[in-house]
Amino acid sequence: MKKNLLFAEKAFTVLSLLHYSGGPLVVIAAGGMSEGDGSGGSADFAVVQLVFLVIYLVTFCLLVLRWKKVINVITKDGLIWALVILALFSIFWSDVPNLTRTRSIALFGTTLFSLYLASRYTLKEQLQLLAWTFGIAIFASCVFILGLPKYGRMTGVHWGAWRGIYYHKNVLGKVMAPSVFVFLLMALETQKRRNFYLFMSILSIFLIIRSGSSSPLGNVFIMTLVLSLVRVVRWRYDYMIPGLVALVTLSTILQIFLQSNAEAIAALFGKDLTLTGRTNMWPYIFDKIWERPWLGYGFGAFWLGLQGHSAYVWYGAGWKSPNSHNGYFDLLLELGFVGLSIYLVGFFTSLWKGLNYLRFVKTPDGFWPVIYLIYIVLANFTESTLIIQNDFFLVIQFSIFFGLRVPQSPVIDSGLTQEIPGVRDNKKKFKNTLYK
Repeated sequence: MKKNLLFAEKAFTVLSLLHYSGGPLVVIAAGGMSEGDGSGGSADFAVVQLVFLVIYLVTFCLLVLRWKKVINVITKDGLIWALVILALFSIFWSDVPNLTRTRSIALFGTTLFSLYLASRYTLKEQLQLLAWTFGIAIFASCVFILGLPKYGRMTGVHWGAWRGIYYHKNVLGKVMAPSVFVFLLMALETQKRRNFYLFMSILSIFLIIRSGSSSPLGNVFIMTLVLSLVRVVRWRYDYMIPGLVALVTLSTILQIFLQSNAEAIAALFGKDLTLTGRTNMWPYIFDKIWERPWLGYGFGAFWLGLQGHSAYVWYGAGWKSPNSHNGYFDLLLELGFVGLSIYLVGFFTSLWKGLNYLRFVKTPDGFWPVIYLIYIVLANFTESTLIIQNDFFLVIQFSIFFGLRVPQSPVIDSGLTQEIPGVRDNKKKFKNTLYK
């Protein structure tokens, strides 16, 4: 009976993560419509919202069942709650308070699910659950692409591009990018299924390529380099400091090279230096940011088409963008410099803890928090996945924020014991070092 309940709980977690990723109900509810396909139809996403409500309710019940541990985790990170509270209070300066209220409540529900992940599962267990989630997403996407092309492949403007179980090809690309590293870390973790995990990692890259999403593919390339370079953090201090200096030097040289050859590099991906019109749009976004710099326009209250402040950007840029294609700009538009400052303090605090976690946890899963947080930084230069309600990337990000503040009982190998004498025999010292 207990095993069945544990299985049911894990199944709920994986299926919820899959739903947060945007598949497959959204594309099914849309009837397989694609951008510019001329269908002119409208989609009813009521069932999608209903599933989110069910997830909120089940999550709340599961949190109540473990209320003591949950309260302990809640008190570990006040900055997340400060950001959520700011979003809730933004109804008082939003031009569309009802919409802001609805989206803020959804943000609160999303944060509760992240809290559940962090209070119920260790970071290593979260990585394993993500492997299941991405595995199902890959298998289902292949079924949709090969067996249900009406849903699995785009028509219209992006005719022929693969989208799998997602509404748009770019969503498939974004979701598959972290999938590459989840399976790669799982392959490094175990010998038993190494070939399978490597195959899934390669298949994730293949789906990104067939989706035609260049930004996720570029991010995967950069993150592969990062995964190799952050191993420096695990070196002894007398080697680590020179190593970090060398990394900064090499990064500066690389940046100069990229800037000097930016036009040629962009052409390789079929892009121009405007990032397909995004940078042409950003000056108009800056104009709107400076109109309300401190608190923004309210959570979820800027990009409302011709009915909202986004109309100025649309007319100025000459195209209808759903967002800034930059997560930091969107956060500034919605919650201003106050919201961005709260987020950045919380992010860099978590990144620092993630580096400590990487240094002390010698197993491959120790890389996961740092790898994902650096990925979020890169992804949000060209996409908007920073603070969005009912969003897969926010769920993982906040669960890492919470998780890095909870003792993980990591595996400590002999190398660590030699570097830091007495850690194996002094768990309290280890926890204080890692989570202070």
